[in-house]
Amino acid sequence: MVVLATAASAENHANPVLVLELVGEASGVVEIELFEDVAPNHVAQIVQLASSGKYDNIVFHRVIAGFMAQTGDVTFGRINGGSTQYAGMGGSDLPDLDSEFSDVPFERGVVGMARSADPNSANSQFFIMFASAPHLTGQYTVIGKVISGQEVVDGIKKGSPSANGSVADPDYIKQATIR
Repeated sequence: MVVLATAASAENHANPVLVLELVGEASGVVEIELFEDVAPNHVAQIVQLASSGKYDNIVFHRVIAGFMAQTGDVTFGRINGGSTQYAGMGGSDLPDLDSEFSDVPFERGVVGMARSADPNSANSQFFIMFASAPHLTGQYTVIGKVISGQEVVDGIKKGSPSANGSVADPDYIKQATIR
């Protein structure tokens, strides 16, 4: 397991930074430092998807107040591609990834990869933490941490608690880039 000094890492930005331009109730820019040293395969896949425009116009389909905001379904989550009713059920045309679990704690601003019950099923979906969730540490792959724009993340439209965070008329990523 890898332990990461996130404060030092966030200051020097030696790693790639995922820049998300959000539109909706939460409009603004979120910058996420990607932790290549913690999850190199996951980060490479995120960089490839973002660099090829796959995250552009993708909704935050599952948002649970006090927990996290999930996005990244490039198959069913496109806001201008028709219905998003199946958002959260897809991935990308790239292969699923083997887990890269670490000891990096799931705290406010940490970004993790979404997956099914199979720990080796992460593909394109990721989630951003609103608050700490220690029970996720070592169970999901950490790919980075918000270094700017956490207030924008906090403003993402929340989903229905009775529908496991499913969001009607969701906020979305207008554009995702890597720097």
